[in-house]
Amino acid sequence: MIKWFSLGFWELVARIVLRNRILMLAIVTIITIFLGLQWKNISFTYTEANLLPDDDNVNIEYNAFLDKFGEEGNLILIGLHDDVLFTPKAYQAWDQMMQNLQSEEETDVVLSVANLKKLVKNDSLQTFELTNFVDVSKTTDPAYLKTIQKELFNDLPFYEGLLFNKKSGSIRAAIYLDKAIVNTPIRKDFVLNKLIPQVELFKQKTGIDLRVSGMPYIRTMNTETIKGEIGLFIGMSLLVTCLLFYFFFRSFKATLISLIIVLIGVAWSFGTLGLLGYEITVLTALVPTLIIVIGIPNCIFLTNKYHQEYKIHHNKVKALQRVTTKIGMATLMTNLTTAIGFATFIVSNNDLLIEFGVVTSLNIMGLFLLCLIIIPVFHSYVAPPNARHLKHLDSQSVGSFMDWILRHIRESRLSIYMISILLLVISIIGIYKIRVSGSLIEDMPKKEAFFEDILFFEKEFDGVMPLEIMIDTKRKKGVMKLATLRRMDELQTVINEIPELSKPISIVNLVKYSKQAYYNGNPEYYELPTNQEQSFILSYAKNTVQKGKDNLMKSYVDSTGQYARITTFMRDESGQNIQKIEDELRKEITKIFPKEKYTVSITGKAYVFQKGTSYLLHNLMTSLIFAILLTGLLVGFMFRSFKMVIVSLIPNILPLLITAGIMGFLDVPLKPSTILVFGIAFGLSVDDTIRFLAQYREELKKNNWKIRKSVLATFADAGLSMFYTSIVLFFGFSVFLVSSFGGTIALGGLVSITLFFGMLSNLMLLPALVLTLNKTLANKQELMEPRIDIIERSDEEIDNLPKTKL
Repeated sequence: MIKWFSLGFWELVARIVLRNRILMLAIVTIITIFLGLQWKNISFTYTEANLLPDDDNVNIEYNAFLDKFGEEGNLILIGLHDDVLFTPKAYQAWDQMMQNLQSEEETDVVLSVANLKKLVKNDSLQTFELTNFVDVSKTTDPAYLKTIQKELFNDLPFYEGLLFNKKSGSIRAAIYLDKAIVNTPIRKDFVLNKLIPQVELFKQKTGIDLRVSGMPYIRTMNTETIKGEIGLFIGMSLLVTCLLFYFFFRSFKATLISLIIVLIGVAWSFGTLGLLGYEITVLTALVPTLIIVIGIPNCIFLTNKYHQEYKIHHNKVKALQRVTTKIGMATLMTNLTTAIGFATFIVSNNDLLIEFGVVTSLNIMGLFLLCLIIIPVFHSYVAPPNARHLKHLDSQSVGSFMDWILRHIRESRLSIYMISILLLVISIIGIYKIRVSGSLIEDMPKKEAFFEDILFFEKEFDGVMPLEIMIDTKRKKGVMKLATLRRMDELQTVINEIPELSKPISIVNLVKYSKQAYYNGNPEYYELPTNQEQSFILSYAKNTVQKGKDNLMKSYVDSTGQYARITTFMRDESGQNIQKIEDELRKEITKIFPKEKYTVSITGKAYVFQKGTSYLLHNLMTSLIFAILLTGLLVGFMFRSFKMVIVSLIPNILPLLITAGIMGFLDVPLKPSTILVFGIAFGLSVDDTIRFLAQYREELKKNNWKIRKSVLATFADAGLSMFYTSIVLFFGFSVFLVSSFGGTIALGGLVSITLFFGMLSNLMLLPALVLTLNKTLANKQELMEPRIDIIERSDEEIDNLPKTKL
């Protein structure tokens, strides 16, 4: 009864589509226009992806830090390694650039040699005053500038690590943006239209190459690169997949309609982003390309079946009807399993992945509907395929390849199993070599200039990735107590001894500078005051801290004086060591700060990202396991056979393990971009498995349970489509290899590799397992009638259905 209902349903669908062609096209047009109108709501993300859920303790501590001190990622750095800066021409150009940047409304504070301040004691006001370090009237004198350079490097330890590297002689300027604009489009406008033109103008005047970095700059340039690559990926994926389609079918018209379908799918994907209010991120930017790569195989499967049917009876209308009637359910189920593979990201409890999973899975099902409607309607209007279009069905090269596979399945099944086991063992060895990456910049475009600038600051100033330590003294004005300052200084000494971290910055630095200033700028007194000195030096320092915008350290103590922060920077390569760094810091923090008096938290973007990476990897692995279980349940429900579940999973899990092993041997780390590979590849690979098993089960019944004949018949029908779609998917995902982003390159390359092994596994290991399974069948009833009739029905069954004229 179920199979007749299923068969009758798809016959009904075929009739409705072909009898209401204008209406079907009108519906598609209306949906496309509606989603096209949503494009106006599309925007690129201006915030960094938070990989942790809101209720995670690491997130709570980070948000508490932001509440006290505001956005931390507001620092832009401009640096150079060139003594020529301290010559009149270069210095004046540098000074002018800094003045221009300071005058911009987006800028909070600019700190550089050109506007450097010195602390000078004012006994009458019992405070320290900020005076200009450089006498502007003397900057045309080369000797004076050399004196300034010498004094900076020798007499101002407060600025060491902040503005200069004493060992290498590198100089940098720090531009602190208004924290309110850091996560808005205004940041992009400032970087692209104000900062970069000023840097270019300086380079034109002096010929000196500047280095620019800092999180606002990195994020802006990263986003601009993503924008440029969206069009590149769409164009290349269209070119590659359509060329392959034409190569297979030799039909310009069939290629054209496939192109139209995937372009509509791309329009729908952008419209879905706008409709749901999702921003374009590094992940959602991949959705349009994925739609193209996944859509073309759908077109191949339906077009190939149309050609097969037409070749049998040369009746175009009958062939179009039977495309839907015979393989409608199979196409639905294969698209459904692919959508499930992406939809499992929804259970990750991560906004970035949830949005990616929702948009991709919805649009995959939308693609299914587009193909089901447009392909039959289009071919009903155009001339039927001729002999040249049908030639691919008798391709000698593909036929020889399929015969080679069948020969090995018949004669060398043991060899197939042994090779599979050997690959499994080697893969497990490789898996043990996989490392986990917590790098913020590892996936960034290494060919871009801003990535080279990151490396410059990592080498000269020990990194640009901030690591923050927040100290709660549990009482107002507790930070300026000498006991607290000494504890902070002790912790900063520990930080200095950790090679992965830069020189820390905190209120302690200002207090030390205060003592130096109190003793008339003698650098030997750059240290915390003694008990005897604290009463008068700390009173000076407190007055300085309470002064307005010119206060150098205003961001390092909150307004109540209860909270302090210590900022250090870490090289990005230290991301994988951050757990070791954290353990070492917490060990010392426990010793230095008694819990009953202080609460100390470790936070910052680099720390949160690394924790988020670990959390995300765990959730993605959970999502993958969930996808495998869900697919197993779906197969079990369809075939009501546990053996079929096992047979369907083995050929799809093995390619995942092989890819994981390759990652270990090639030192490709586990990170958010590479862990996505497994869920995507599994969802795509399992389609061929379901299609093959469904066809094979039917062939067994047709051929009176003759195993080899059934396998041969399955290959003759389903094998060609499996081969075509796998090739398109392989080359389709390969377009990501041209990306500038390491994560996108890894995603494309690893998915392609996995799909390649998945194709071989489904064409060789799967049939071998099916043959072995059938030899162990006690009786034919072990392959019971499926609950869902997903396989194509015989011509006799279709002809027995009630017919209406189209």
